[in-house]
Amino acid sequence: MSSSPRMVVMGRWEPDAQGRLGQAAMELYLERGFDQTTVADIAERAGLTERTFFRHFADKREVLFGGQELLHDCVTKAIAAVPDSTEPIEVMAAALDAVTEMIGNRPEFSRQRQAVIAAHAALQERELIKLASLAATSAEALRGRGVPDPAASLTAEVGIAAFKVGFVCWVESDQQRSLSGYVRDALDELKAVMAGR
Repeated sequence: MSSSPRMVVMGRWEPDAQGRLGQAAMELYLERGFDQTTVADIAERAGLTERTFFRHFADKREVLFGGQELLHDCVTKAIAAVPDSTEPIEVMAAALDAVTEMIGNRPEFSRQRQAVIAAHAALQERELIKLASLAATSAEALRGRGVPDPAASLTAEVGIAAFKVGFVCWVESDQQRSLSGYVRDALDELKAVMAGR
């Protein structure tokens, strides 16, 4: 007796399962809300099993917050690659350029993700924790370059604050400009404030 084609596909090969699950989750979060969406709902919408979901995501929040290790690695490498003579704030700007290049090529996902997070207090808290963790990683990488504290911590914190402001401006815009442009604008505003202009 032969298996149905669906069972064969699910058992042996799931083309872009992670992408399908992510898209299904985002659709459902926007339609129903985060709390009203279950893993079973996501798997069903994607045409996959719950078991497959858990192979790709630890829980339904990870659809929104996955890839954090890659982001930290990106920041650490970018900070290490900047020439030694570079001022700390410019080192942080280079790190943010690397981050925006990594995440700025998915504007619709970013806009949807922001809408889901903005509608849910616990997800907002998780986003703040994620940004704080990225600031801590940045500060550690700056200290590794010889930037002392409190300068390393302050530079990392204000850099991440500029990223946050630039990111929100980008997702709320028509996105004709790059994410990097908005983050650079926020950094320039910050420099102007610090210079007393």
